[in-house]
Amino acid sequence: MTTKVNDVRAVLVRGARAEALEDGSPTIEAEHVLLALTELSGTTTARLLADAGLTHDSTRAALDREWEQSLSTAGVAVTIAELPKATPDRTRSPQIGETAKLLLKRAMATASATGGGRIGAAHLLVGALDSTLGRIPRALDLSGIDRKALRDQAYQAATRAEH
Repeated sequence: MTTKVNDVRAVLVRGARAEALEDGSPTIEAEHVLLALTELSGTTTARLLADAGLTHDSTRAALDREWEQSLSTAGVAVTIAELPKATPDRTRSPQIGETAKLLLKRAMATASATGGGRIGAAHLLVGALDSTLGRIPRALDLSGIDRKALRDQAYQAATRAEH
């Protein structure tokens, strides 16, 4: 995905919306934003994610493992790989979901704390990593990702306006 990395709307409207459509989701959630950030090739944010072991494919796999484990906790045994892939409905336009709204609020707070200005990809990554509840922290913890270290690196990148 090519986009201006300082244009949060492009990340949300193009990348995260495309991820939500692929999932068959009626809403754009925080995990869709994280997946979109992995696709910002040639950027500091994508490099930080890749250095931590979070490519698009590995992030998708981590989210799948999280879903499987969450369902197993409820007594439902399912293997994502055995399920049919969602059929994207290109006529539907997913709306911003609650977890994405919370991510954006945290990204705005980070932008303010790092000198103001427009929200960029590094701010979005910090917003995703600041979550203590939900799919992202569970998936990253299951994958052994050091969320604090990655969050600190993303915050430093945001401070330097490297997105």
